[in-house]
Amino acid sequence: MVENIRDWIGLNLVHGIGPALFYRLVSRFGSPTEALNRAALVVKEIDSQRYGSLEELGDAGQLRQRAERELKTLEKVGGRALIRDDPDYPELLSHIGQPPPVIYLYGNSALLEMTSVAIVGSRAATSYGRRVGRTIARDLSLAGVCVVSGLALGIDATAHSGALDADGATIGVLGCGLDVVYPRGNSYLYERLRASGLLISEYPLGTPPEGFRFPARNRIIAGLSRAVVVVEASKKSGSLITVQHALEQGREIFAVPGQVDSVKSAGTHWLLQQGATLAVSAADVINHLGLDFGGTASQSVNRSSRPELVPILEAVLSIVEPYPQSRDVLLHRSGLTAAKFNEVLLTLELEGLVETTPGNMIHTTIEGSH
Repeated sequence: MVENIRDWIGLNLVHGIGPALFYRLVSRFGSPTEALNRAALVVKEIDSQRYGSLEELGDAGQLRQRAERELKTLEKVGGRALIRDDPDYPELLSHIGQPPPVIYLYGNSALLEMTSVAIVGSRAATSYGRRVGRTIARDLSLAGVCVVSGLALGIDATAHSGALDADGATIGVLGCGLDVVYPRGNSYLYERLRASGLLISEYPLGTPPEGFRFPARNRIIAGLSRAVVVVEASKKSGSLITVQHALEQGREIFAVPGQVDSVKSAGTHWLLQQGATLAVSAADVINHLGLDFGGTASQSVNRSSRPELVPILEAVLSIVEPYPQSRDVLLHRSGLTAAKFNEVLLTLELEGLVETTPGNMIHTTIEGSH
């Protein structure tokens, strides 16, 4: 079994071999092992103008060594690799067009067995979008649903945070290697998911984040989920790529309405016009899908409850008042550099603990603070 996994990973490591070509080679030669064993014939048969020279296939031994190092590194950090032939590979994902031959996991892989719903939306989310996304994610989690998103800034981050704050389940799908924290502003959230949720990537360790990887990442977000909820999206939002994948995969689409004149809700309004199901709460999603987890979706988490924070976050949060204060005043009081203060403030905003209002005024969202 170990050799089988090694050869799946080895073939998947070859630059130029994506899922489509991977499965074509498996169909032609019977298995990844045979494709590696007959590498010279593979190179001869493949259209080099379309797929490149596939030079790495020339040394199958080297590919197998790289795969073994990958597995050992994963084992050291508590990670895991699943190949599509593995019985633990997510069933919904296995049935999409061109499922990832290999997925890499950090965290609690048991979450793959749960009923999941994706929440996606704008990276530059409004306070309304962050609040609604967080609430829907939190209430889905309270109802026993696993929340899937892409660990991006904005709606993705608030969806993950909402689920984690309810002690719920959440899966973050990355467009880079599992060991690459991207975006850096979500490093705190990345660690929370690794400790209490699950991180997934189809890319080998060390793979950098590049633009072309994220549309592919989006098909996995949809593929793991029963439905996709779009909270806030412009007409050019990458969230609509996730929707397109979801439609191709036969998933349900939900959209949250926004202000009628908001550019950031133009995409969600368009989805509603095209027949997406209206969602103003987690209950709308649960009821439409016919899920029954005990009727807890309408429950609400006390606004004063919040995750345990690292000391620097606690320190900055302690100086933020319920009434608006200027960013410059808080920066001065914090004693931090501007860069570090902005990083901490972003994390607190993603956690839903502070909010920035027009004029760079900042206040806490925690009831009864100070």
